[in-house]
Amino acid sequence: MKGLSAALEREGYTVICKSAIQSKLGRVFSMVKAVLKYGYSMDNALIDTYSTQNFYYAVIVSQCCRLMRLPYIPILHGGNLPHRLAHYPKMSRMLFKHAKVLVSPSLYLKEAFIKHGFDHVVYIPNSLQLQNYPFTVRKLDPIRLLWVRSFSEIYNPCLAVDLLKGLQDLGYEARLCMAGPDTDGSLATVQAHAKALDVAVLTPGKLTKAEWITLAADYNVFINTTNFDNMPVSVIEAMALGLPIVSTNVGGMPFLIDHGVDGILVPPNDADAFIKAILSLQEQPELANRLAKQAREKVEAFDWDVVNVQWREVLS
Repeated sequence: MKGLSAALEREGYTVICKSAIQSKLGRVFSMVKAVLKYGYSMDNALIDTYSTQNFYYAVIVSQCCRLMRLPYIPILHGGNLPHRLAHYPKMSRMLFKHAKVLVSPSLYLKEAFIKHGFDHVVYIPNSLQLQNYPFTVRKLDPIRLLWVRSFSEIYNPCLAVDLLKGLQDLGYEARLCMAGPDTDGSLATVQAHAKALDVAVLTPGKLTKAEWITLAADYNVFINTTNFDNMPVSVIEAMALGLPIVSTNVGGMPFLIDHGVDGILVPPNDADAFIKAILSLQEQPELANRLAKQAREKVEAFDWDVVNVQWREVLS
């Protein structure tokens, strides 16, 4: 929510952010304390809602908001939230039924929630300040893969290492950078996997927006290996920067990427399909350039100057 809160502050809103604490118990306590302390003086509570353990944080905070009679707005980020709706119906109703409105950054989740009877869903895509993302046409020789997500099992990060190994075994010069924070120990798993395959993977850790935009200038293909997804900001940012996208065809990705038009979608956990797609970009520079340009055109609709009108309507 950091990007959204900063954008709202620039629009003149007062925003109080909580949940940056690493300790899970401390994070919940911090959020609950903030609701109890500021609830009477605030107009809305925005709750980032994911499908992993953070789902329970959202449930707890939402019930505190109800206690304080504070209108709350879950922002639906978790690509696996449909699973929560199907398998945790009581808890889902507690969280979503009493919300002022549900904000979905993807049409995929909007459709899923409507199917489960939650019709107070508004689609507002993840936004970005487009002027901060310089578009660059890239050459794919050698192949330089960029992966930007949190290191989590559901994002299948080890597949990225398999792609690097597969390309090198085929005789191609290739390298891989995987940037992002470690959330469940997957970073160590990736590093061990890379060592076992005898390949070098750059892992610079969590980066600021400015740092990863600078880093992206040295890479020419963005890979998204996840098994579950919604509408990831990292993919939208890569589209804005002119990085050709190769992603698994899961969750909200086909709602973001039009296969063969502004990116390439492949089956999940299929290294051969990924490698074939990456090589098609290298062998057909005009294809890579066309996909990149059309991806940039698509994400122009996600610029904050366009999206902020929708947020104003929701918050009013």
